[in-house]
Amino acid sequence: MSIPPEQDDYVKPTTGFWQEILPADDPAGQAEAPYRYGYPALLPDGRFLVLPLRRLPDGGRAVASLIANQASFAVTEALAGHMAEKARAIGADLVIGVPTLGLVFAPTVARLLGHSNFVPLGYSRKFWYRDELSEPVQSITSPGARKSVFIDPNMLPRLKGKRVALVDDAVSSGTTLLSVLSLLERLDCTIAGIVVAMKQGVGWRARLNERDPALAGMVHGAFAAPVFERVEGGWAPVPGTLAE
Repeated sequence: MSIPPEQDDYVKPTTGFWQEILPADDPAGQAEAPYRYGYPALLPDGRFLVLPLRRLPDGGRAVASLIANQASFAVTEALAGHMAEKARAIGADLVIGVPTLGLVFAPTVARLLGHSNFVPLGYSRKFWYRDELSEPVQSITSPGARKSVFIDPNMLPRLKGKRVALVDDAVSSGTTLLSVLSLLERLDCTIAGIVVAMKQGVGWRARLNERDPALAGMVHGAFAAPVFERVEGGWAPVPGTLAE
């Protein structure tokens, strides 16, 4: 049974998303607003990845979603390739993977850079971890959850004196990145940059710049997606929310 347009929230199950990169001339990549169900994100090589639209709790806005551990290997490897180019350009000689979904990309990015390993951060505390090697994290997607990000003390020699690239799946609010940066500021390494698959909206810019006016310019993404607002027939990008 079809849904009347006024009752359709223009979201649908994500089963078929994140499974293929579309060629530049694919009709799906030429879709224009209002978008129904999916947003064609432009990649650096001119191809497209269609992302599902998820309605935010306020009901009137939506975001394009990337759940990297549900994506095909072809998609994650393609995105990691673009991310590795960004990491190479900033002169990173070590990759740090940000949990949880940044750990999907970090190993491949490190391997493409010619590194023999990377440093994974985590939310699960092992009994030998130390309090001074952790930082509380406030997640915008899990506002009621209390958690901290940890680094295994055995990884400290791997960081010593290195220029590091933080690798994550997306930057949205910037809260997780600020927690990770607070942790790394206490360690013997230099932040070369932050490399993400997706820049989601632009709200993260102000939050990062409150900490340091240089931080927002250190964020590099494989692609960007705006925030969307509900309009007749689907979702339209909110002006000014698509990051460069």
